[in-house]
Amino acid sequence: SKRKRSSKKRSVSAKSSKTDVDILSPAAMENVYYISHNAVDCLEFRGFGWTGATKKKGKKGRKQKIKK
Repeated sequence: SKRKRSSKKRSVSAKSSKTDVDILSPAAMENVYYISHNAVDCLEFRGFGWTGATKKKGKKGRKQKIKK
């Protein structure tokens, strides 16, 4: 049997609201300290990345030796 999906309405508290966030606040600086590994990562996480930058290369797997 086919069921009809009821349209759900969002509650008033579920609405998204934008707030101004200070990316240089002490709490934000502590967070970026733990998630970024260098200055470039820090800038990219904060939205200041640039195109044309060298991308990270993935780790290469070890080649298996061929047994004779």
